[in-house]
Amino acid sequence: MDYRSILENAQAEATDFVNNPSRMDTLLTQLEEKLRQIPAIGETVAELPVMVAMVKSWIKKEYQVQPKVIAVMAGAFLYLIKKKDLIPDNIPVVGIADDVAVLGLALKLVEGDVRAYKEWKAGQA
Repeated sequence: MDYRSILENAQAEATDFVNNPSRMDTLLTQLEEKLRQIPAIGETVAELPVMVAMVKSWIKKEYQVQPKVIAVMAGAFLYLIKKKDLIPDNIPVVGIADDVAVLGLALKLVEGDVRAYKEWKAGQA
């Protein structure tokens, strides 16, 4: 099997997930569980897909929450993707520590809202 067929198969499967919200929700749940297995940082990182889904639901006006909650999460997301970190990401192991710390702080600030979103999402299924 060549790389093109691998990519085509992956793209077809990904498209199926995009077109099937229930399947995408299952994928995000599996991703959360997988991320929880990362030593020391798993619990924090595992909530990232939930936070992303919450922001997407807010954007689509499917879920209502105070804008300051979204601002906290957006700030953490921006820190994660920007190139200017306190500790550069290219430093092995330590480079991601500040990213996880910022994500952890954001999660701590909005954990009640994230929990409420998870309960709401579960009720939608």
